[in-house]
Formats: sequence, C-alpha cells, structure tokens
Amino acid sequence: MRAAVITAALALTLAASPALADERLDLTPRTLVMTAYQPEWNALVHSVTEQKEYTLNGSTYLTGVMEGKPVLLMQSGVSMVNAAMNTQLVIDRFTVKRIVFSGIAGGVDPALTIGDVIVAENWGQYLEVNFARKDGQGGWKSPEAVSTEAPGNWNFIFPRGVTVPNAQTPARRFFTFAMDPALLDLARKVAPTITMERCVAPSEHQLPGSELCIARPPRVVVGGTGVSAGVYADNAEFREYLHKAWHARVLDMESGAVAQVAYANQVPTIVFRSLSDLAGGDRDKNMEDTYERLASVNSAHVVRAFVAALPD
Repeated sequence: MRAAVITAALALTLAASPALADERLDLTPRTLVMTAYQPEWNALVHSVTEQKEYTLNGSTYLTGVMEGKPVLLMQSGVSMVNAAMNTQLVIDRFTVKRIVFSGIAGGVDPALTIGDVIVAENWGQYLEVNFARKDGQGGWKSPEAVSTEAPGNWNFIFPRGVTVPNAQTPARRFFTFAMDPALLDLARKVAPTITMERCVAPSEHQLPGSELCIARPPRVVVGGTGVSAGVYADNAEFREYLHKAWHARVLDMESGAVAQVAYANQVPTIVFRSLSDLAGGDRDKNMEDTYERLASVNSAHVVRAFVAALPD
C-alpha cells in the first residue's frame, strides 16, 4: 500500500513538472530569431508584429510575425552556458522550426572589417581543450592523444573537441558543427541584395549627436569558420592563432553552444554576426562599446532580409 502511494505521488510530481511534461507554450512552428543581449534585441524587436509575450526563468520570449513569417524572438544571454541552457529551454517549450541567430562579434580574419556581416559555414568551441604540461624539452605534452583532426595547439592549450550524439547519429567527436546547407544557400542568394549602414546614431556609450560612421560600406560574407568560448577576447596574438589554426574568421561567446544544442536536437541553424571589433586587432583599444549598435543594426538588416526570403 505504501509503495502504491509513493508511486502515485511520484507520477503526480512528474506530471506537474513542465520540463518533464514538455508543455509547449505555443504550437505554431516558428523561426527562432535568437539574439544574445539587449542591443541585438533592440535592433529587431520593432520589426515583430502581432506580438505575444511569454516569460520563462525570468527571460522574455516574444512570438509574432517578422517579414510575413511566424517567428519567436529571444535573448540567449551572453556566455556559452546561458546560450546552451536557453536554446534547449526554448526548443522544449516552443515549436522551433529553425534557428536564425543575429548578433555582433569580433573579427578574426584580417580581410574583414568592422560592420561586415559574417555567415560562417561551421562553428567550433575553441576552449574545449586539454591544458598540457611541459615535456622537459621546451615543448608540451598533452594528457591524452591528440586527434589528427584537431586544430593545432597554442602553447599548452590543445583542442580536444566535444563528443555529441543525436537521435539519428551515434556519439562522435566534433571540432566544428556545420550550419544547415539549405539555409546557407539561401544566405548566398540574399547577400548581394542587402544594403547596410555605414553610419548610425550613437549608442549609450557615446555623446548624444555624435553619429558614428565606418570608412567603407559593409559587406555580407558567407563562408568559413566561426569560433566561440566564454571569453571576451581582445588579444592580437591569440587572434592570429585562431585564424591560422582554426581558419577562423570571427569569434563570439554563444554561437558554438547554440550550434551544439541545435545538432543534438536536429534543428536547422544559421548564424549571422556583424563585426563590432577586431578581437585584439583594433589599433588602440577594443571597439565593441563604440560599434555595438552599428553592428547590431547591420546584422538585423541581413536577418530581416533572410527571414523575408524563407519559404512559407
């Protein structure tokens, strides 16, 4: 009798738990338009009509219509853990058809400049690594065998990748996660049609009235690798390493985590990142606080055009 009561109580507890019961807040299949933080959200929120607001774990989720398409707009929060946690949360609680990320980033490829929008073909996590010990001969000895697929090391830091399964594929080690090929093809078609901003009004970091401009019109560039970690990167030497070893063009603090969660859940994903700074390549100081609004606006321009081009 006692066992039956415990079993019944446990069943009621499980049924009452939203995380376990998978109670979806909205059944309409939507394009998830994800941003990391407020300036990126601000650049897009006014383009969403028919808005309906939801709150989960203290964060706002906004359903509505963008460019004629059903969307869900959210902020992941800055950092890899926030991005992974909230990507899984939104997949569990809404009906996510695809993920489109709009945000700012640091430029790694010297051929790119502030304002450019990069659409990387794949995303890696550059701090899924081993920290090696000195080998006594002026080099480093990794605590485990180094994969032949791994990017080269930076001093004692040896990339080791991450092992992930999904419902269709057994667990295997990844150094990068590929973006959806069909979404990348669409981005290539849309890219030449978009006009972006050279000048924007100042953000909260600048004096009122001091309009900010960049030297040349920004471009949309599709291709190459993006990398992510929970690091605000502003180091010229490490930037050069990422470009050489990872063939990275851009870095940020969320996209690699979103890509991993999307792979695990088999959700088609694409990431648009506009450069606000050069991750250590800026001449005098990191320029994110100067150009975060310009970069957010340009990424939003591209994302709106991309969403408009999505199939119904």
